[in-house]
Amino acid sequence: MNGSRESGVLLHPTSLPGPFGIGDIGPRAREFADSLAVAGQSLWQMLPLGPTGYGDSPYQALSSFAGNPLLLSPEDLREDGLISETELQSYPASPDGWVDFGRVIQTKAAMIAQACGRLEASNLRDGLRRFREENGERWLRDFALFSSLKSAHGLRPWPEWDGSLIQREPQALEHSRSRLGHEIALIEQTQFLFWRQWNRFLAHCAERGVRLIGDLPIYVAHDSADAWVIQEQLALDAHGMPTVVAGVPPDYFSSTGQRWGNPLYRWEAMEEDGFRWWVARIGRALELTNHVRIDHFRGFESYWEIPAEEPTAVQGRWVPAPGDSLFRTLQERFDPLPIIAEDLGIITQEVEALRRGFGLPGMRVLQFSFGGDPDAPDFGTRGYPENCICYTGTHDNDTLLGWIRGSPSGIDPRTPEQVGQERAKVLDYLGDYSGELHWALIELAMRSRAETAIVPLQDILGLGSEARVNVPSRAEGNWRWRVGEDVGFADALSRLRALSERTGRVSDSS
Repeated sequence: MNGSRESGVLLHPTSLPGPFGIGDIGPRAREFADSLAVAGQSLWQMLPLGPTGYGDSPYQALSSFAGNPLLLSPEDLREDGLISETELQSYPASPDGWVDFGRVIQTKAAMIAQACGRLEASNLRDGLRRFREENGERWLRDFALFSSLKSAHGLRPWPEWDGSLIQREPQALEHSRSRLGHEIALIEQTQFLFWRQWNRFLAHCAERGVRLIGDLPIYVAHDSADAWVIQEQLALDAHGMPTVVAGVPPDYFSSTGQRWGNPLYRWEAMEEDGFRWWVARIGRALELTNHVRIDHFRGFESYWEIPAEEPTAVQGRWVPAPGDSLFRTLQERFDPLPIIAEDLGIITQEVEALRRGFGLPGMRVLQFSFGGDPDAPDFGTRGYPENCICYTGTHDNDTLLGWIRGSPSGIDPRTPEQVGQERAKVLDYLGDYSGELHWALIELAMRSRAETAIVPLQDILGLGSEARVNVPSRAEGNWRWRVGEDVGFADALSRLRALSERTGRVSDSS
């Protein structure tokens, strides 16, 4: 990452505490960056930052370029004079400790519309004009039109719109821009406010010596502005429907594999135009963060292609991808490449060669060292390479305490016997240990050879399965966890600093 040992924390901004129903990028985010700096942490990792659609998943965003309006800070809108103190105080109360997305979406949309209605008459209007000029042709005009059309069609997916709009016929697009002018302006104004608040937050983090790690899924959501705009570079038919979809084949964990359903890229078309969309996508990600983790790096070497009509991932095939050509192009534009390769799962020598060839750090997840995966011995901390990021867990894992104790059926696929076996492996690995197991495992990650160690805040706070962010097999109830207002960071972060000092991971700026 930066050539020296360092560490950081994984926490999406929506999980921050606060009185507005969802964490945001305002004062609480800046305060948390201050806390990280005091704790000697130089990295703050987040999940994807795009606007979310059905299921509220940041990994199924409506755009790879736009920001999530739910992250806007009401307090910063007040500081900009766009809402009053009285309006701020009358913001509806929300439950503490979790996000009620339905309620938050409704209340924030009303507040944002109120703020945007005052933008053109404020001293921010020149900034709004420059923002439109700088981003309009790059992504803003298309995203604003897509979002307006989606609302006009009752939120139905774009392949269900009128044929002329599906095909993006110029006359139909211009007619829609004229007809939906007010709605389009509101979306552009909202994105300007996100840009303004994010830059304030990013500058604050830089002042504290805290760098941000962003996150990009390799594939875009089918129902997204990305897919609608670059459909000629995706495996879609004339009606916008996928002919083949993404996933992974059957493995130790699933006899039917995983059928994700995202449309696959027409890599030959992308290569023909010099991977322009990928250069723009990575460039946009690096405007928002200092580093970016790309999910499912394996798909850049070869990907599992599933016929769209297949209900599972069993009937698929491996297809080569031009990863070397893509990353050479990206390296010409962004050197050194500030990219983290998510290389978990079954990784071939060819995938490993691609990652190493561009000097990209890979990932290791501590929980996998003690699980039932037959490749688990390869994940043992003693064998970690230096050029990797060691995580105690990711957004898809249970918390350390939940994993050690075992979670209720439906959340934890392991049997009680398997939970006991894995706990025994942990105790055997640690030796004669009688302290708090989650801190012992955090220390194990921090003492590893990995150049970078990242720990979810839930593990630092010693929280159980109730604080899990995502259960991949669960369709609903994910992404809702928040830090409670009564949870104090100070003692845990002080302990993290002491551990970071002992393991040589405190940055000079801390």
